[in-house]
Amino acid sequence: MKLITYNFLTSKCIRGVKVGYPLKLNITHKETVTADFNPDFITRIIPRLDWPTVCAGAEQVGCTGDLPTTLSDNYAADNEFLQKLHHVLMEIDVIEGNLECPETGRVFPITEGIPNMLLNEDEV
Repeated sequence: MKLITYNFLTSKCIRGVKVGYPLKLNITHKETVTADFNPDFITRIIPRLDWPTVCAGAEQVGCTGDLPTTLSDNYAADNEFLQKLHHVLMEIDVIEGNLECPETGRVFPITEGIPNMLLNEDEV
């Protein structure tokens, strides 16, 4: 599971959850892979990201000092920044662990890189 995919909203699906975002990422096994760097892709995706959540996710995968806490206005011209963000979003695979709802504490396991977000009948 790539970091870019972990920001699920549980408020839309679990009964009684008002916010449910962002899910806390607990990692027991991760791997670093190589992915081709595409600065245009990274630049285009940045406006769609919730930056504080990306920073929190980077901290949870062990890349605390890699990203600034605020975006500069000229991020598209900062190749070093784009490469660091590319690494955090595209090259860190969470293999085992879980996602935890901040409101309910409901845990969704991640097995072989796939989060199981299925709910029990009484949760819907």
